[in-house]
Amino acid sequence: MSKEAMRAEAERLIKEALAKNSVSVTRGATRIETKCGKCGAVNRVTAEAGETRVEYKCKECGHKQKAI
Repeated sequence: MSKEAMRAEAERLIKEALAKNSVSVTRGATRIETKCGKCGAVNRVTAEAGETRVEYKCKECGHKQKAI
């Protein structure tokens, strides 16, 4: 099976599943890996859908800042 045929088959299956309403598409939380502006430590921040800037506190030094 060629790549083009596999893509067409996948698209067909997705369209069928969405038409049957057996698959629901939801937006979940996003994980952002960001560096602290003060000490440079890597932090993981969770942002809800629709949020652009998230406030967090560095896990190493405790510096409060915002992630984009």
